[in-house]
Amino acid sequence: MKDTVTPEAPTAEKRPLRTTHHGIELTDDYAWLRDDNWQDVMHDPAVLQDDIRTHLEAENAHFRAAMESSGDLVETLFAEMKGRIKEDDSSVPAPDGPWVYYSKFVEGGQHTHFCRRPRDGGDEVVYLDGDKEAGDKPFFKLAGVEHSPDHKILAYAVDLNGSEIYTIRFRDLETGEDLADSIEGSNGDLEWAEDSETLFYTVLDDNHRPCAVRRHRLGTDAAGDVEVYREKDLGFFVGVGKTESRKFLLISAHDHETSEVYLIDAEDPESAPRLIQARVPERQYDVSHHADQLLILTNADGAEDFKVVTAPADDPGKSNWTDLVPHEGGRLILGLHLFADYWVRLERVEGLPRLVVTEWGTGASHEIAFDEEAYSLGMSGGYEYDTATLRFTYSSMTTPDRVYDYDMGTRERDLRKEQEVPSGHDPADYVTRRLFAPAPDGETVPVSILYAKDTALDGSAPVLLYGYGSYGYAIPASFSTARLSLVDRGFVYAIAHIRGGMEKGYRWYTEGKREKKTNTFTDFTAAADYLVAEGLTQAGRIAIHGGSAGGMLMGAVTNMRPELWGAVVAEVPFVDVLNTILDDTLPLTPPEWPEWGNPIESRDAFEWIGAYSPYDNVEAKDYPPILATAGLTDPRVTYWESAKWVAKLRELKTDTNPLLMKTNMEAGHGGKSGRFERLRETAEAYAFVIGQVADSP
Repeated sequence: MKDTVTPEAPTAEKRPLRTTHHGIELTDDYAWLRDDNWQDVMHDPAVLQDDIRTHLEAENAHFRAAMESSGDLVETLFAEMKGRIKEDDSSVPAPDGPWVYYSKFVEGGQHTHFCRRPRDGGDEVVYLDGDKEAGDKPFFKLAGVEHSPDHKILAYAVDLNGSEIYTIRFRDLETGEDLADSIEGSNGDLEWAEDSETLFYTVLDDNHRPCAVRRHRLGTDAAGDVEVYREKDLGFFVGVGKTESRKFLLISAHDHETSEVYLIDAEDPESAPRLIQARVPERQYDVSHHADQLLILTNADGAEDFKVVTAPADDPGKSNWTDLVPHEGGRLILGLHLFADYWVRLERVEGLPRLVVTEWGTGASHEIAFDEEAYSLGMSGGYEYDTATLRFTYSSMTTPDRVYDYDMGTRERDLRKEQEVPSGHDPADYVTRRLFAPAPDGETVPVSILYAKDTALDGSAPVLLYGYGSYGYAIPASFSTARLSLVDRGFVYAIAHIRGGMEKGYRWYTEGKREKKTNTFTDFTAAADYLVAEGLTQAGRIAIHGGSAGGMLMGAVTNMRPELWGAVVAEVPFVDVLNTILDDTLPLTPPEWPEWGNPIESRDAFEWIGAYSPYDNVEAKDYPPILATAGLTDPRVTYWESAKWVAKLRELKTDTNPLLMKTNMEAGHGGKSGRFERLRETAEAYAFVIGQVADSP
């Protein structure tokens, strides 16, 4: 059953804007949808220009009208998804000194409650109630919730409109009252010094980039906070952190391929930052600390898949780096976590993650092993440094999240929690597999699939194929309760692990960026073609789904192979790539140049981006049904990208398939802030997909 477009589809006025770059003239008929005062809109959505608001609201009205016939299905899907969530759920408590800390949701609640209780037993204390703080606000999001080392003060950051501009506040954990201190204009990144009176935090510039680190002392006016570090390169973001030992505060400056780190003695917060090693283009490094040395994870000296080196903490420059874990091609080291007597590395080999534990005293190492064909794995060291307990989380596409405490000495696992699915879930009712699709250039693309055991793979099953493929981010083959609503209706759910991610090592990333970006798109279509060739589905029965840079993927492959797709869901899609990367005033543009190329300075970059930029390559031809979303206060992918793309598609496309756009007028990149409201948005997307490619709802 396929819906046809409703007559209320709005038509955007054409107001041509002509610009010239490298002697090439561009004409943008819908540039007016970009509010010139977008920075003000980030702070106050009410100041959006009237003509732009009118158009976005017309698109929203069209979306509601088109989806009205699917209203019952949306409610059914939402009820299913909500029924798979344990509403009164809580995390496994993490010990820290005299307390254990954890978070929880309450029945009917939308937001996290942050809690603690005495380590030796006692009553729960809810020290930050997200539902109470949110009240009836249209949007509410917390970040940087960190208690001080002496457990007396809480620092937390609040975003009230989705623009990711946070206000940092402080709470007395003994009285439950907020202090007078308040810090505006942060991105929510913060870290305590060990004196429990000094907080380091990042600040945003006028173009929404985290550009500096400041130091705040409790009880003082934030206007007098000391600027500890300022980044001069507009292409670099800054962040703050702390080593697991709590010995050093870390200031990092980085783009997508280069990094630089400074140390501050956490017990002497007024000491000057100390540079570890000056930045070198395309050299990355992350820092941990143990005893009198640093452990540094780096790609220096041609270590494409990274290696681990040591350096003396008092003289950590590169001339003193000594290999501890040498580079091994095909073994991508993803991260480290250090303890007093052990250290752990998370790495990926043959597309699958694993944990390797090493004892400091003996140097003996062992792996933590897993059996499933495809799975997801993550480690969380917790708060404590002097412990033999490693906490990690395991899941697969059939297996709900399992949280383990692992004794690194005895090698015993303690299952602390398994994700509960209240409506019931039996992993044996489902099948997960990993396929390898041949790409046009001979590479093989991993594809993780999930389907119900009784689904007939007779060549006609509907498929939802998900992809991302940018920034080196690897999509995990993890568990999701929401996607069961598709799989239980006979769908095959598939994830294409395409180039641009790092599923097959760092090279897999570099082969899908800049001038090689089109590999990302051809890998994705190759995955779809392989699902057809293997007899799982057929062209026109494949719905595709991606968000942000994955939304760019949706736009690109829809232009390339429109006949292959039965439906397209592009969430906050990065589709106006060329115009965005030409605009160096936008928040992410300068830091994005290493990822996409700099079309301002390079004609080659201008041409290769222009060749695939979805908005610039819309043509007069048939397109599949499309649903696009946007967030008015989104600082990452601005709302006008979706609006312009949809306007141009509606102008040129020659079919009568639905073309819908929904803009969250009170939210940003992540959609609505409450957990159930986010589920409802997923239900809407899945209802759209089912209406286009399934035989019945």
